[in-house]
Amino acid sequence: MILEAKNLDYYYQDGESRRYILRDTSASFEKGKFYTILGQSGSGKTSFLALLSALDTPHGGSVLFNGEDIKKIGYEKYRRNSIGIIFQSYNLIPTFTAVENVLVPMSITENDIPDDMKTVAYNLLDYIGIVKSKADRYVNKLSGGEQQRVAIARALATNVELILADEPTGNLDEEKEQEIIDIFKKLAHEHQKCVIMVTHSQEIAQQSDQIFSLRKGVLTPHE
Repeated sequence: MILEAKNLDYYYQDGESRRYILRDTSASFEKGKFYTILGQSGSGKTSFLALLSALDTPHGGSVLFNGEDIKKIGYEKYRRNSIGIIFQSYNLIPTFTAVENVLVPMSITENDIPDDMKTVAYNLLDYIGIVKSKADRYVNKLSGGEQQRVAIARALATNVELILADEPTGNLDEEKEQEIIDIFKKLAHEHQKCVIMVTHSQEIAQQSDQIFSLRKGVLTPHE
């Protein structure tokens, strides 16, 4: 297992009472598979992804990456070197070009990066469908689907094995949505990445290798 959630608890304190978002939640994830976490708005799926990506910390339980507690690895080090995160709102730097956005994580990682980083960045963008002429444009001049592709390339820039995506197709039309899902499946099946995506869409979830449903803080795998 590349990633394990073990007995996670997460809640909001409301006076003397606790409102649990996640309660005793556990799951395991392997390389080479595309996973979806399915749930309605407010079900806790984004909170669960935030815990897996060390953007938030649990009140109980632990997250293990390759068998080691991410708290022991160090949250910042884990985010910088071990995972790629893709957001629904892209979170790109609007004053940078597409290729410059992809170069950002490459400049701060401790992973081995080739000397010709810019060539690697252009190749990554080309691989996910952004040709060089568009790679040199400011990202705010690209379409939503193109910006999401740039965000995927940025997540892949440090050659991580784990990709976490939070509703990455929510702003896209059906055709562009399918193109992004096809990229995720290819990354998992052909490049042995572990891809975990949260979604509220049954149609998207049905295309994944494993579906987990999250309802009222309880995570349930589909057989």
